[in-house]
Amino acid sequence: MQRIPDAAIRRLPAYLRWLTECQEERVTSVILGQATGYSSEQVRKDLAYFGAFGTRGVGYDVLALREEIYRILRLDRGVRAMVVGAGHLGTALVRYVAQGHQDVQIMALLDSNPEIIGVQVGSLRVESVERLEDIVRELGIGIAVLAVPKEAAVPVADRLAECGVRAILNFAPVAVCTRYPEVFVQPIDLTLELQALSYFVGQRERHSL
Repeated sequence: MQRIPDAAIRRLPAYLRWLTECQEERVTSVILGQATGYSSEQVRKDLAYFGAFGTRGVGYDVLALREEIYRILRLDRGVRAMVVGAGHLGTALVRYVAQGHQDVQIMALLDSNPEIIGVQVGSLRVESVERLEDIVRELGIGIAVLAVPKEAAVPVADRLAECGVRAILNFAPVAVCTRYPEVFVQPIDLTLELQALSYFVGQRERHSL
């Protein structure tokens, strides 16, 4: 079987978001690409990994393509997630997702601080991280978000992997699950992203001189 690049999978949600808001019945790869910031060639290539959804010269049926991408991303099955770390970032993520992002539902929020355990955040009550394994099994958690300090990230991620979680969004500035290749880890280091963006600011400034 042809391996689908991770980058192609990451672009599908962008296509899905735009198609969900689109009011037209049909759309071309050119329009979809311009709306999402990719080339028409990239759009066609990404979609071709999963089948032939469009008609040359006519484009894509918006409703049909939206449903297909929804299915490809397995959002039709109801994805359940949990957040570990009920600090500023973790609680902000819970509240943000609750504001209409129902495709992936955050079912639990965990922390190790006894002063936070039991606090209500939106519709969730903060649970003890000691119950991590039980909560994963009871709620059928498939995705975990790590919003914990660096020193806690590795052991918590290992526990998540060992109890069956297969995808982790990691905000801690450290590699996790290196011993668990079956777990897909998406690292997000905001500091590194900001540092990288500073390069482009410098490029703009140099070109303006």
